[in-house]
Amino acid sequence: MTDLTPRQIVSELDKYIVGQGAAKKAVAVALRNRVRRARLPSELQDEVVPKNILMIGPTGVGKTEVARRLAKLVGAPFTKVEATKYTEVGYVGRDVESMVRDLVETAVRMVKAERIASVRDQAACAVEERIIEAMFPRPARPAPVRNPLQALLGAVESAEGIEAKEFEPSQQHYQANRQELLAQLRNGTLEGKYIEVELEENGGPAILPAVPGIQGMDEIGIDLQEFLGSLLPRHRRRKKVTVAQGRELLLQEEAARLIDMDQVVVEAVHRAENHGMIFIDEFDKIAGKEKSYGPDVSREGVQRDILPIVEGATVNTKYGPVRTHHILFMAAGAFHLAKATDLIPELQGRFPIRVELAPLTEADFIRILTEPKTALTRQYTALLAADGVHLQFTPDGVAAVAAVATKVNSETEDIGARRLYTVLEKLLEDISFAAPDAALGQIVINQDYVHEKLGGILAQRDVSRFIL
Repeated sequence: MTDLTPRQIVSELDKYIVGQGAAKKAVAVALRNRVRRARLPSELQDEVVPKNILMIGPTGVGKTEVARRLAKLVGAPFTKVEATKYTEVGYVGRDVESMVRDLVETAVRMVKAERIASVRDQAACAVEERIIEAMFPRPARPAPVRNPLQALLGAVESAEGIEAKEFEPSQQHYQANRQELLAQLRNGTLEGKYIEVELEENGGPAILPAVPGIQGMDEIGIDLQEFLGSLLPRHRRRKKVTVAQGRELLLQEEAARLIDMDQVVVEAVHRAENHGMIFIDEFDKIAGKEKSYGPDVSREGVQRDILPIVEGATVNTKYGPVRTHHILFMAAGAFHLAKATDLIPELQGRFPIRVELAPLTEADFIRILTEPKTALTRQYTALLAADGVHLQFTPDGVAAVAAVATKVNSETEDIGARRLYTVLEKLLEDISFAAPDAALGQIVINQDYVHEKLGGILAQRDVSRFIL
């Protein structure tokens, strides 16, 4: 966990997300509380539980992006799930505990990648040896050949001496060529050469497939190699690749041999339990007052199944039991048809912090197109520059794009900032199509260009909903 203050966290989020100050402030405080908890005495740490957050706002205003950027900022295990994919216990569908298993899998991948990165230099030496061996194999000492007739006549000359004399020059030739190959390999002159390398196959066939509807079995895979352990050797296959490709493949294999997977799992489980974040989207789809009774799956039943996970439970995974007591849960939904108060009271109490995200305005769209580090105008400029086209967005052109997106959102479904994608794709469609075949040079996207390309579509209100 990085030692960032809430103000610094908000400042970092501002580089990627426009507006939504209340949501940024809430998640910044929640993240800082984790740093504060880590500084408490061990007997008090277990008593301090995270304050889960419920984000309420229309689609496309940045709910998911706030959570994702927050997790990326601090390098915490993060997983995003959809509440609509879960079902009650006893019915066919995803078990709610699978969200915790997804989080642990993410944590294992993160820790493994970190450990592999830490031993890359050590593994690189072994990779060089394997590449040189594939290009110029070490000469094998010939097996001694005995002549029975010479043995009977007592004229046996020392076969080992003769073989040593024959083997010595080849060994010297090998060492000289090996040093030359090693120098060329490190200089990068052999990157395009093809070699044959022997690689381990990943995993094996599953003994038990995923069984939906059986609690705890829908996400726990039983691997044949893990089940039988060392009884079966790892299957290896030969593959013809370039030196550059082979280096990366062999580097992963050699680095994996240098790390201790048991320690990786211990660290990953610790991170998931203490720093993990689970973002539950479409939370409003499981809310609502239901009048019918019967054996059918109910939304309230899904809420009851999610409740113990959020309250704090122990979930069995293939890496061992994982406690959810200190995982930070962030739920989000539009809550158009249902209200947050339609959730069962116990679940409402587990999301004490509620943040309402405001709909985006035309001024927000202008900022989204220009201010973030990964603004859409920068993305499209970089994409088309790969084909030799130099786009230049003028201020009035950006304002015209924002005005079109705002108008279409108001006249059709309001999908927030996602409307900018559809507008820009339609605006730049002809340029993107012709760019590889024509030398278009520099193109200025100004107000006149926007009106020329999109004016006819906006005039047809009934048609625009199907195009934009």
